[in-house]
Amino acid sequence: MNLTDDLTNGIIWKQLTALALPLIWGNILQQMYNTIDSFVVGHYIGETAFAAAGVAGSVMNLSLFVISGCCNGIAIIIAELYGQKNWDLLRKESFLSLAFGGGFTIMLSMCGMLTLQPLLRGIQTPAEVAGFVQEYLKIIYLGLPAVFLYNWCAAVLRGAGDTRASLWILLLAMGLNTILDFLFVLSFGLGMAGTAYATVVSQLFAAFICLGYMKKQTPKLLFHARDASFHFPLFTRTIMLGTISALHQSSLYIGKLLVQGTVNTGGTGMIPAYTATARIEGFANSFGDSGCTAISIFTAQNRGAYKRVRIRQGFLCGLRMMAGLGLVLSITMFLTSGPAVILLMGAASGPVLNHARSYMNVISVFYVLCFLGNSFVGFYRGLGMVQVPVLGTILHISIRVILSYALIRHWGLATVAFATGAGWAAVVLFQWILYRRVTTEPEA
Repeated sequence: MNLTDDLTNGIIWKQLTALALPLIWGNILQQMYNTIDSFVVGHYIGETAFAAAGVAGSVMNLSLFVISGCCNGIAIIIAELYGQKNWDLLRKESFLSLAFGGGFTIMLSMCGMLTLQPLLRGIQTPAEVAGFVQEYLKIIYLGLPAVFLYNWCAAVLRGAGDTRASLWILLLAMGLNTILDFLFVLSFGLGMAGTAYATVVSQLFAAFICLGYMKKQTPKLLFHARDASFHFPLFTRTIMLGTISALHQSSLYIGKLLVQGTVNTGGTGMIPAYTATARIEGFANSFGDSGCTAISIFTAQNRGAYKRVRIRQGFLCGLRMMAGLGLVLSITMFLTSGPAVILLMGAASGPVLNHARSYMNVISVFYVLCFLGNSFVGFYRGLGMVQVPVLGTILHISIRVILSYALIRHWGLATVAFATGAGWAAVVLFQWILYRRVTTEPEA
């Protein structure tokens, strides 16, 4: 059985689909980590704790997606070296990326602990919510190295075209997380701290299972003692791609934090509504993020093999697939927004449900643009042009935050949805204009 996939030959749409499907399920499972936590908190601790889970999620995701972004950069380098069939440099990259990413994560954990209280004050977190948030996040920050280790393993496998193994490992981890959530909260009475402990233990479990799988099934992707040496060109490229990819992801979530600050001014009625819609959007984004990753890995492997025509063919195929999927999800979200909110929140007050429904009805109209934008992000990331997604994200954040702050008092939570859609439209236009310039020279 071929446990990794060479994407430089074969039928493109089948390869993109085979890459994306495990990623979609994996991203959905990852969303279920947070959703299960929110379900347990909302149903067994209370509405204030549910609001705290939303604020904690926004703050936590800043760190988690910095790690994810760093690992995305690592996956691109692995994919290029895999396309070149340069196994010596690939193993050396696995060592350098683990050393760099591990040290970076420890620093990130320390910074998160030190800046937690000022950050919560900066985003105007209500006092009755802040205590729950701090209790949860202190545990999460201590467990960030476990999160990085799993994401690093998944990134190395992803770069080699294997998106299946991490899916099954994540499924096991999610099952463990669910059991521990109920055990720690209901049986041990640990409150929100219990859900944090469950998340950290589950991620540590996933990391060690993934390492064991790689050692047994794909040993050529892991470094040996002779590979544990410094390689300056590879190290600098790892830092560049890892850091810029992390900047891309972090800038996206800094924008979400700024929007969270706007929502927090609406009080505990608007906060849980935004929390619920963020969870629902997370499931929708699982499809777009997975398509983005599939396009980036396909592009990077073919860039390593110097197949320029195939790069463009793969992108255009992926773009069409993402547009169709985005249209289907837009319609689905619009038609099911009410039941989805009720299912997630349970017995919520009328104003909370109204805020959530109005947000979902507006945001669903724009989701095709979100998926088109993700396609371009995957293309540019695969070419190593990681600065382009960063610029696009800054443009999106600027529009989203400015419109949200200016109009939320007039139109409520629906303003945030409209501002998000306007940002997506601007980013897609920017990406398309740049695409027209670079397609004649895809290695730029």
